[in-house]
Amino acid sequence: MPSSVLAATAVAAVLALTATACGPEEDNAGGTPSASAGQADGKVAIPDDLKDRLKEHGIDPDQWRDGEWKNWDKDKWLREAKDFVNPIIEGLWDPDRMRDADKPPENPVDNDISGDDGVTDPTPAPVRAAGVATPYHDNAPESGKLLFDGPQGSMVCSATVVKDPANPGKSNMVWTAGHCVHAGKKGGWYRNIAFVPAYNNDGLSLAQLETAPKEKIAPYGVWWGQWAQTSEQWIEQGAATGGQGAPYDFAVLHVTPEKGAGGKSLEETVGSALPVEFNAPAVPKIAEMTATGYPAAPPYDGQKLLQCKDEPGRLSVFREQPTMYRIGCTMTGGSSGGGWVAAGQDGKPALVSNTSIGPVTAGWLAGPRLGKEAEGIYRAVSEKYAGQ
Repeated sequence: MPSSVLAATAVAAVLALTATACGPEEDNAGGTPSASAGQADGKVAIPDDLKDRLKEHGIDPDQWRDGEWKNWDKDKWLREAKDFVNPIIEGLWDPDRMRDADKPPENPVDNDISGDDGVTDPTPAPVRAAGVATPYHDNAPESGKLLFDGPQGSMVCSATVVKDPANPGKSNMVWTAGHCVHAGKKGGWYRNIAFVPAYNNDGLSLAQLETAPKEKIAPYGVWWGQWAQTSEQWIEQGAATGGQGAPYDFAVLHVTPEKGAGGKSLEETVGSALPVEFNAPAVPKIAEMTATGYPAAPPYDGQKLLQCKDEPGRLSVFREQPTMYRIGCTMTGGSSGGGWVAAGQDGKPALVSNTSIGPVTAGWLAGPRLGKEAEGIYRAVSEKYAGQ
């Protein structure tokens, strides 16, 4: 849904940037492209085994290759974890397409959730999002924008470079929200998922970006998702309304550069990666959390990197599901998936959550508290590419 339409939804609705992860899943038996599939006649060349898998789902490989989504209906989603395919289409995310992608995924819930069945602290006062100082790479080197295609067009989220325990110092792993890679119970995997670290590094205006070269928009290149996992809870429960699956709204991507990065990993290319804390201190012991992202719904345009810092509270949407973190923040759709940083058990900065849900009226954000389900996904993706 275009951000302009999203902003016009009922005032009582809440934009949820939520998703689930496919917990530790079996290897992709069908084989997932790990590098550019190459091009023929200006179009991506899709391997024969991938063509067969697409056809099994009733998808025309030529439509996939040409990026035509008008016939992408609910019966043509690639849904299960083993179905994930994301062949590189070199040049697809050109400056115009990156700049114009402005449709945040959504998951509205009621604005007034004071009657929930779990533990919820008072609604926090709004914290006005502040622009990250430029160049973004000097102040938030792990942050970037996530681009992908859905049936409604090109869409945007935010994401964070995280450490890979199987490849110390050479991580190609990115953390985001589950709903930024998979549409939930009535959908499946999005297409053409790519990560752009330090997107618009110099904080150029939308008008300036219209004539800016690609290296200004994507100074560290475009990195395509070669594998993604999100929670089974999101795949089974995630919906366009109601906030189902929000406490399990996390996902991990393993990425590869669209063009050669000189043999360097993503972590080496950007010079940093955050550790992930799966046993973060309880809310009363956390003085401050910082959420970072590229909000794209009004009044923002998705081109600038912003942050909110606040003391967290607790939010419970469903009694039987884990309690979430919540902070005051005016960021809107598009910031979904962006990392939340706080001091971990060792006192050092770590990723402890990601933006999941927040009201259309933009006063607060909530994110999942990362536990065993999130750690299982993280470890599975790491082990899948151990030694590579």
